[in-house]
Amino acid sequence: MRIAVPTETTPGERRVALVPKSIANLTQAGATVVVQSGAGANASITDDDYTAAGAEIAPDAASLLASADVTLRVRRPSTAEIGMLKEGSILIGMLDPAGDPAILHPLLDRKISAFRMEALPRISRAQDMDVLSSQANLGGYYAAILGAHKLPRLLPLMMTAAGTVTPARVLVIGAGVAGLQAIATAHRLGAMVEAFDVRPAVKEQVESLGAKFVDVGLSATDTETSGGYAKELSEEQHQREQEVLAARAREADIIITSAFVPHKPAPRLITKETVAAMKPGSVIVDLAAPSGGNCELTEMGKEVVKHDVLIIGAENLSTQIPAQASQLYSHNLMRFLLQVIKEGAITLDFDDVVIGDTCMTHAGEARAQDITALLAGAPS
Repeated sequence: MRIAVPTETTPGERRVALVPKSIANLTQAGATVVVQSGAGANASITDDDYTAAGAEIAPDAASLLASADVTLRVRRPSTAEIGMLKEGSILIGMLDPAGDPAILHPLLDRKISAFRMEALPRISRAQDMDVLSSQANLGGYYAAILGAHKLPRLLPLMMTAAGTVTPARVLVIGAGVAGLQAIATAHRLGAMVEAFDVRPAVKEQVESLGAKFVDVGLSATDTETSGGYAKELSEEQHQREQEVLAARAREADIIITSAFVPHKPAPRLITKETVAAMKPGSVIVDLAAPSGGNCELTEMGKEVVKHDVLIIGAENLSTQIPAQASQLYSHNLMRFLLQVIKEGAITLDFDDVVIGDTCMTHAGEARAQDITALLAGAPS
């Protein structure tokens, strides 16, 4: 069984799907790992590092993919790259089919078994495979660092002979994995941190990290799904949270937003009127930009200044820390692969929720309702 690791081709992507540390586990399971030359360069991993770990090096993507039984990616391949895959082989990565439904027909035509890691179920057994959490954790850290870098003032309290510098105020909206890491990082940098989430259950986690929880008086029944995700709020509830956040935003030097509802556009929590009322020089880092943004004025992938406030439409911040992001992502994929490698061969048990929930295409057929819906509008 040959496992291929090609160079990522998405513009700006610096991660690699597998690092040398994970290779020994896969070779012990009976796999041969083949890495495209230069695939790890942006994550500071050389071809020699891979060969020392037991991998083979392929000179180009075409020869690599044509012979691979399993291909590991960070981001989805292009339709041209799918055309290089061995028919009937396996593709694993953060494939995001909704972002480009055009990949679906080629996957079906080549009978590729495609697994999207972002659909992994939130169960205890799958925690060490959870790519969304591992990458969001790093994204939250980098959001706090980026906000501090862009803010034209210091974050910590500083007492000097020339006077006292008061600490900056940071407001974190959304206390999921990314938000909690942003809270912890901003607090370590010396800022006064407040945090808001519609789920009252996260109050204890927020306060344990040194932040003050902003409560808008919503109950867990109103705001949280059985799986622990945020619910979409009623219009009245949404209006209430916007009012509370507008008041807190006026005092903030940095706002980091990471609020989202699964399979829905990101909730608009920072209106243009709220931005206009913020202090000049303030910074908004919008981690929800790929889903439409929590700020009304966010432009995805861009830094814009509106009403003297810098708004950063953050996109995949974890790729700005490629060495550590690749390390964590590689571990996630390795643990997933070890669920399906049996005696040196791939065995797919679709009754296993880890396998069944992540599979989007197999043997020329769609394996999920949303994929079937996407196919209806995808170019053939």
